[in-house]
Amino acid sequence: MVPASLTDPSEAQPCLWGTQLNTAHRSGRLAATLLAATLAGAGLTVAVAPVAHAAPYDAVAKLPISSYSAIAVDSVHERVYVADNNFGSQFNQGVIAVYAFDGAWVTTITTPRHVSGLALSADSSVLYAGVRDRVLTYDTTTYANTGGVYGATDTCGGSVAFSGGKAYYTAAYSWYISDCDNAHTDMYSYDGTTVASTGWNDFGRLQLEAGPGDRMAVGQPLNTQAADPFLAVFDTSSGSAVKVASRRFADADGKGALNFKDVSFSADGGKVAVADGTAGTRLLNTSDLSDAGTAYPALPAGASASAVAYSGDGTYLARGAAASGATPDLLLAPADPTDATAPLEFAFEGSLDGDRVAPRGLRWSADGSRLFAVTTNAAGNQYWLHVIQPPAVQYGARFTGDLSHSPVQAVAGEPLAVRGKLEYDGPAPAEPLKVRATRKDSAGSHDLGTFTVKDDGTFTVLDEPDLTGDATYTVSFLGDLTHRPADDITTTVTVAKAPTAIALNAPAEATLDGGVTITGTFTAQGKALPERAVLTVERTDRLGSGVLSSVTVAADGTFTINDIPRTRREVTYAVSWPGDDLHEGSSAQATVFVRR
Repeated sequence: MVPASLTDPSEAQPCLWGTQLNTAHRSGRLAATLLAATLAGAGLTVAVAPVAHAAPYDAVAKLPISSYSAIAVDSVHERVYVADNNFGSQFNQGVIAVYAFDGAWVTTITTPRHVSGLALSADSSVLYAGVRDRVLTYDTTTYANTGGVYGATDTCGGSVAFSGGKAYYTAAYSWYISDCDNAHTDMYSYDGTTVASTGWNDFGRLQLEAGPGDRMAVGQPLNTQAADPFLAVFDTSSGSAVKVASRRFADADGKGALNFKDVSFSADGGKVAVADGTAGTRLLNTSDLSDAGTAYPALPAGASASAVAYSGDGTYLARGAAASGATPDLLLAPADPTDATAPLEFAFEGSLDGDRVAPRGLRWSADGSRLFAVTTNAAGNQYWLHVIQPPAVQYGARFTGDLSHSPVQAVAGEPLAVRGKLEYDGPAPAEPLKVRATRKDSAGSHDLGTFTVKDDGTFTVLDEPDLTGDATYTVSFLGDLTHRPADDITTTVTVAKAPTAIALNAPAEATLDGGVTITGTFTAQGKALPERAVLTVERTDRLGSGVLSSVTVAADGTFTINDIPRTRREVTYAVSWPGDDLHEGSSAQATVFVRR
């Protein structure tokens, strides 16, 4: 069934997109508490705002979403829209979180189905939200639902872009929601009244991106039906989507296929940059999608491309990635690939920032003064919105010398200090810099948190290792607005068992009739024992040796040994504890002269 407008049903005749593209040129990373108040007729719920917190990246807000699909930036009203696709079920509602340009929460819009795409009209008066089985429209001043268009053939939800005066959207059909990534997908246009099929279709979650000059790009992610995905550029100025160029990237041996994550047009529309999860950043000529003469530098080692966005003023290209530690997740480079100016670098790591830039998670304000970046954690179930105002310059930073630690012999369960020094160029920061530390031992990796760098560059990481063996400490400086991240520095510390001690207080002499009483104390450093220590007592006299009844140490560490000697002369009492996984064993002995 063909999608129908909510006000004017229309029909369209689809044709195979894949057939036409085969003739194209081929290459050789604090959920809000929702309130019960619903604005009548608006499809709008009001939520308590997650608070934006000051961070090295200007401002960060924890998003009230657990999954992510799209971001749109309204520079007229200074609003940022972030969508939660909530794709666990085809009947799930969706969420569009709305923020101001300073990172302050404004409101939350709930949609009847999961949200898969967002786009704004040319004047930013209308927000288009692609949801399962329809495209909804919202007023960008009241956030009220103003209608939309049904897409009855759509069971998965699609991408949305506004180009050439129309909203273009994709609609995919799959009997099983789990197969939506591989479903057959059609593209339609909607002018506010009428829906029309563009005739273009293929497999997978096709992603649409509008550009200057009424250009629109369509990228095909890898899926089971497309071993060699395409990228295409359309001209929409005539009111229809006319293909200008298309390209598949695999060579004759099937290598080099596009691993599409995101695409962005340069400010003048002459270039498109593609975030390729395998190849990094591809820079192509818009006219025919051939490789540009000068490419952008490769992403840092260990970083996998996830997003890309040109600033509207033509100054920057933002490249997002998934990386770990101090390896940058975001690079802001000059838009001109021949400009060798060092990029601005940002690394995200931890519970206040996320761990990586989410796919398609970058957008700029129209004037290029702010970059909005959606980050996610490694699990992909928490999200943050970063508002970044790029500085004029970033300065270098580096760790100098080696890490040291005290005490020299680390002990399980006792405090350990790891010390180092960070040097940085440029002016002194307005707020003290911070480093982040992790410990990796036989139980895995442990985040130790952040530690302040003093004015002289020194810092101290405080920890209490709780396992014996080698513990590797890694210290990272993730950078801030004016300082680039520094290469990580590590040191390996051997953690020993904690010492224990037994002290005995025995009489010099005793009698056979009076017996022997010995008191003592048992002390254990490090982690507290799970149970009271049980001491072994051995007696040695002129008749031989034998083990007496064991003694349990009291809560305060004291114990008492009572014995009736069996013979005169010297009697030696040896008291010992064998130790455990975290504590060394210990022993002590005392000799008593026994008279008749």
